Amino acid sequence: MTKAGKTTHGAGDKANDAISSETLPFWEAKTLDEMSPGEWESLCDGCGRCCLNKIEDEDNGKIFLTKVACRLLDLRSCQCRDYPNRQAHVPDCIQIDPAEVRRLSWLPESCGYRRVEEKRGLAWWHPLLSGSPETVHAAGISLRGWAKSERRIKAENFTRYLIEDFPAALAPDDQAKSLNTD
Repeated sequence: MTKAGKTTHGAGDKANDAISSETLPFWEAKTLDEMSPGEWESLCDGCGRCCLNKIEDEDNGKIFLTKVACRLLDLRSCQCRDYPNRQAHVPDCIQIDPAEVRRLSWLPESCGYRRVEEKRGLAWWHPLLSGSPETVHAAGISLRGWAKSERRIKAENFTRYLIEDFPAALAPDDQAKSLNTD
């Protein structure tokens, strides 16, 4: 029933609530903490932005982003080359989990985990909506084409690659143009 512009549910509406939550995509029906491991992993949009090296100012704790990606990141696919064993190769690799999503201020606004946590829904280019892992690249969200691998840069030179913020995404109308030029 509707009252003063708001929908209210009586006791008889519990069945409808259960049905509607079953028809919603998991990322709208569950919190990050309620997701299965497979659901959690599929929220990763494959942009690779969390794999960029960051520099922390020891005086004030401010985090600076760099264009320098982890040595395990494949810059073409934006996927980890050894995801299951990454922490053995890169001990300071951060395991993103729901608590980290809430804590890490440097996660990009576009991050699927962050968007779901903030109840903003997934972006149009997310593979779960588009059906293709290529839309994250076509939209200009991924690192493809602008990041550098740390394998080719000395750690003392990382400051040469500082960035103010992540590049902006293309508008949905520009996505088709981008897909047609590859």
